[in-house]
Amino acid sequence: MAKKINARSLIKSADDLVTSRDETRAGFIAMALEKNYIALPYIEEAKALKTLASQVNKPIELLQVQDLRVGLLTASGLSDKALNYLNEEDRITAIKVLIEKFLEPAGKSFIDELVYRYLLTKGDALGGKARNLAGTLGERKFLRSLISVFNLAGIKYKWRDSETNTWLDKSDDDTDIEKRIKAIFWKKKTDRLLILNINVPQVNKNVDLSILHAVPEDLKTERQSVIYQQDKYIALGELKGGIDPAGADEHWKTANSALNRIRTSFEKLELKPQIFFIGAAIENAMAVEIFRQLQNRTMDNAANLTNDKQLTAICDWIINI
Repeated sequence: MAKKINARSLIKSADDLVTSRDETRAGFIAMALEKNYIALPYIEEAKALKTLASQVNKPIELLQVQDLRVGLLTASGLSDKALNYLNEEDRITAIKVLIEKFLEPAGKSFIDELVYRYLLTKGDALGGKARNLAGTLGERKFLRSLISVFNLAGIKYKWRDSETNTWLDKSDDDTDIEKRIKAIFWKKKTDRLLILNINVPQVNKNVDLSILHAVPEDLKTERQSVIYQQDKYIALGELKGGIDPAGADEHWKTANSALNRIRTSFEKLELKPQIFFIGAAIENAMAVEIFRQLQNRTMDNAANLTNDKQLTAICDWIINI
């Protein structure tokens, strides 16, 4: 019989967990590419703004172009959230201040000035999205690896769409579904349900990855949901997708505290679900601590998200848990 591979068997020392310089560099490049991708709508809007604004000869005439109203408000420095608190008079005042203080002093370059200020405000929105980008990319990478292992094993699965909140069957074309999965169900030896980012009642905190002995129909509303049934939890884990080495220790402290909280909460219930950790930025000191926990069985499994072998192995372990 072939020997079963799991992430633990690939980790012979703490050094095996450390993120290499090449993987760190690759992670930063992936982040930069994704930032460029999510910035595309803002750039296209700015191009359209420039074209529409070119219809006028003077800044004050912009007030008469109804199709530019939202763009002008954005260039004024107002976010979509701020607009909810302003009436029409407030909005016109904001646009007039933009025109008088910044566009008119720019002279013939007033359209360029308008576009620059529009992009400055949109840059704040992009920054907000970018702050959550590392975690999002890490989650997607984990899910794509998990789906790959499902496909190779010929395991049928169902997944819950984060956009529609409906359960969908495995499709022949699974392109980009990792961007929309909030839960996934499969059955190998028995029913398994993996839920992402839920507040586990027994812990009273959010847990990144929760694996339960359950079926999709068990995810009912409020206290009837399976998440309230403490004996249904098979494994719980933390996933940290940040790639910046400077933030590695802080990410690990957060994750380690969360894992300790999970252990303590379930031990009080005389239960011991398996505990695991997956991280992208793993530096030497935290690698030593993770390896120590694996050795003394404080932690049941771990993997470096940037190490394809370890990631595949822990996904295979999850599927067979």
